[in-house]
Amino acid sequence: MEGVINTIGRRKCAIARVYMKSGNGNITVNGRDYKEYFPTASLQYVCRQAFETVGAEEKFDVKANLDGGGMSGQAEALRMGIARALCELNAEDRPALKEKGMLRRDSRMVERKKPGQKKARKRFQFSKR
Repeated sequence: MEGVINTIGRRKCAIARVYMKSGNGNITVNGRDYKEYFPTASLQYVCRQAFETVGAEEKFDVKANLDGGGMSGQAEALRMGIARALCELNAEDRPALKEKGMLRRDSRMVERKKPGQKKARKRFQFSKR
């Protein structure tokens, strides 16, 4: 592998800029270790999911800059960025990642609140009298 592979991943309002190079499995997020940045085991699993799918757990070092959104959105944006980098590196990994849906941008967003309502769909209580 020559140099650094640069990709981008998005989910909800989160954006992950991913820089991947050959190494020994370190994932650094905003200058901190990913286990420190994502405290729950489920979010840590989401970050590693792309590597586990192709069986490349400790072959690459990842440095990521995450911006916007919340914890789950950032973790899934990071997963997408890593998956795209793995595809760029080895085209044979693409079908396995595509089958798990890691290359598709999940476009689901929070629905906006409407005027005259409590939330996006919930209404204020109706009083007949």
